[in-house]
Amino acid sequence: MTGTKDTDFGSELIASMQEAVAIVRSEKDAARVHLPPGDVDVRAIRERLGLTRPAFAQRFGLAVAAVRDWEQGLRRPDPAARVLLMVIARSPEAVAQAVADAQAA
Repeated sequence: MTGTKDTDFGSELIASMQEAVAIVRSEKDAARVHLPPGDVDVRAIRERLGLTRPAFAQRFGLAVAAVRDWEQGLRRPDPAARVLLMVIARSPEAVAQAVADAQAA
């Protein structure tokens, strides 16, 4: 017996695939993420929290290498990572709790 949750997921998955096909066929524009201009200063966020790179990465579910590369200017955070870093800057405890909950599950 299939539950409503499974049916909803299936419907959402089918709708997502149909949307992807429409985007590939240029029948629909892809969604755009608009972020505020400027870079996120990862080192400043980490230092304000008093964390080492490994501790910062572990606490917020990030790769130590990514944190290092962002801080050294070797790479820029992708849009999703930039959003996460902006949330960490504003509400670090909320992000840390969400990561801890996900790891405990």
